[in-house]
Amino acid sequence: MFGEHAVVSGSPALGSAIDLRARVQVEKISRGLEIDIKNLGLTVTGFSIDPHSGSILSLGSSDEALKASRYVRAIVQELELDRVRITVDSELPVGAGLGSSAAIVVAALGALNCHLGNDLSREEIAKEAFRIEKMVQQGLGSPMDTALSAFGGYRLVSQGTEPVDLPPLDLVVGFTGISHDTRKEVAKVQSLKGRYPEVLESIFKAIGAVTFRAMDCIKAEDMPELGTLMNINQGLLEAIGVNTRELSELIYAARGSGRALGAKLTGAGGGGCMIALPAPGGQRDILTALSQAKGQGFQVATGGQGLMIESP
Repeated sequence: MFGEHAVVSGSPALGSAIDLRARVQVEKISRGLEIDIKNLGLTVTGFSIDPHSGSILSLGSSDEALKASRYVRAIVQELELDRVRITVDSELPVGAGLGSSAAIVVAALGALNCHLGNDLSREEIAKEAFRIEKMVQQGLGSPMDTALSAFGGYRLVSQGTEPVDLPPLDLVVGFTGISHDTRKEVAKVQSLKGRYPEVLESIFKAIGAVTFRAMDCIKAEDMPELGTLMNINQGLLEAIGVNTRELSELIYAARGSGRALGAKLTGAGGGGCMIALPAPGGQRDILTALSQAKGQGFQVATGGQGLMIESP
């Protein structure tokens, strides 16, 4: 919600779980190992892949299959699993800045924890999920998304991650349809920081101040001021070069509808999603404006539930 990129350099960030789910089902099979990926916003609707050889067992191109399954493949290779089918079905678009990879990793670890009869705590699952996500992303990443996926609610990342008791919010999300590369965007900003350290540190400090003020606004349910802080945060993110034309078009479409109190990108930028805080009753007008700007809009609520076992 607030603090993207600045959190990598030690400034605070505020995140929230939302009410979209990633579901993972684990079943015993007679031999081999299968990973079925469904509904991840890719061009395929499902396929099976042998995670050891990378060969495709059913529909889908190799590149799409490997991209969608790489986090689950990392888990099964770590656990040396055999004779199971892992089915992933996610409502979260891939590469959109909504934490889809973290949600899938946490859900997969939770399902396997139940299937294997292990007794990992939620804290242990969150810690292991962060380790795996960071490994797949080659050392870059924040514990924010995996902690939110495991525990739900709101989390503040500063020196560590800690829960924050805040009321839920209704937001409108706009997806550009363009996936982003978190590692690439983080590396780009860190390179800029290396060239202009005094400038970037000042921007990161300002983003951190916005994060703390935003928390106070959410507690007080002061939505107009919260919207203003979203707009300020967006301006600071534009200054470090992570905005895109497509994101700007959706952000300004939401603001231009007259029904958004504030709007900003969410996640690493370079594509992905933006979020808008609607005025009372303003969701439909914002969704219409996003559609007219060629974005994919949908409503979410913050403070969503984390990991749960839906059936034993």
